[in-house]
Amino acid sequence: MPRKPVIIAYDIISNRRRRRVHRCLSSWRLDGQHSVFECRLDPQEAKELFLQLARLIDTDSDRLLLAWLDGRREARMLVGPGAIGFARPGLYLG
Repeated sequence: MPRKPVIIAYDIISNRRRRRVHRCLSSWRLDGQHSVFECRLDPQEAKELFLQLARLIDTDSDRLLLAWLDGRREARMLVGPGAIGFARPGLYLG
């Protein structure tokens, strides 16, 4: 199955849980900024990743979002990397 663009974002209260989630995403070789990661996953990979992350968070206080992007539309940069000091673009509009 082809991989599709995905955004994964989290808001986790506990520093310990946040580090665990970040390590999990890094182990998948995903790249991101703070608590937002962008990647390409097929549906089975996304399901496995989401299950792994769900075991790491507290569902009463933490939030986790996995959103599929429309792969038919090209991402456009809204803010250039130099404008906010990132090595790569910070914000995209799909």
